[in-house]
Amino acid sequence: MSTPSAPTSPWGRVFLVTCLTATLLIGMLSAFALPAINSKPHELPLAVSGPGAQQTEQQLERAYPGAFDITVVSDAGAARARILDRDVYGAINTSASGSPELMVASAAGPAVGALLREAATRFGNDVKVTDVRPLPADDPKGAGLSAGALPLSLGGYIGAILLLFLVQGTAQRVVGSIGFALVGGSSLTALLQYGLGAVDGNYWITAAGAALGIAASCWMILGMRTAFGNVGLALGALTLIFLGNPLSGLTSAPEMLPAGWGAFGQLLPPGATGSLLRCLAYFDGAGATKPLLVLAVWVVCGVFFFAIGTLRETRQRAAAASDAPRQPELASV
Repeated sequence: MSTPSAPTSPWGRVFLVTCLTATLLIGMLSAFALPAINSKPHELPLAVSGPGAQQTEQQLERAYPGAFDITVVSDAGAARARILDRDVYGAINTSASGSPELMVASAAGPAVGALLREAATRFGNDVKVTDVRPLPADDPKGAGLSAGALPLSLGGYIGAILLLFLVQGTAQRVVGSIGFALVGGSSLTALLQYGLGAVDGNYWITAAGAALGIAASCWMILGMRTAFGNVGLALGALTLIFLGNPLSGLTSAPEMLPAGWGAFGQLLPPGATGSLLRCLAYFDGAGATKPLLVLAVWVVCGVFFFAIGTLRETRQRAAAASDAPRQPELASV
């Protein structure tokens, strides 16, 4: 008697899976490498002031075409206010006598500050540089927030997976997601602020922003998986990891990414979370409205899809239960 052979897949399926895997690898490399390779300023907001403002604007346009979105303001005080309100990344203040002054905010993005310092050298080597919002002394390069914001947003994905596969019950998953966001946001913010010294704003406000970022990612995955099954789970992972991570602009600025992609990245949870934390931790909430709205929309959409999926599952269970008593009768006929 011959031993049954193990099941095998058609060779066509093997070929398809091989091609799909190669395509995913190429897509991953492109998503992470292309934004970094093509990193350069695209309409980066910048203010200029003083009697030489118009000339400065023309010089910058000739030297860096399309790189800056320049706004002429009345004086250095107005320029400083715009930087602290997160309307611009920096400013060049000219005067009738003496060298110009470059105002930057390293906390808005160290890469942008370095770019503005390089641009200012075109006006001479004696340009005065004033950092109106420096980074904390324990993290002068801003590496802590850049590294910490991604685990905050992507951590929601991990939390959602654990809730989906280890926790049963609608109420249990809802309470678990809220608790995970609050505990995760507060603990990771404590590590960034008190352990690493990477942020120095109000702890509770920053922790609330971190919790919102985790909740947005978590509810996005919970909603899409509950409403659309494994396809929704795959789409959620694609959105968060393949698109949200490289397009977040956390290591530089959204305006440093290829035109259009930086703005798109700010509409996804990782980019919005990073921008929100930067606004809350360094600028007392200035400029936080847009990322707050983006994350709130993701939470609302996630809850909506979660409710739809849960309602459908409840109806399916009720239908199955109502049909169960009829099965023996049908079998006996």
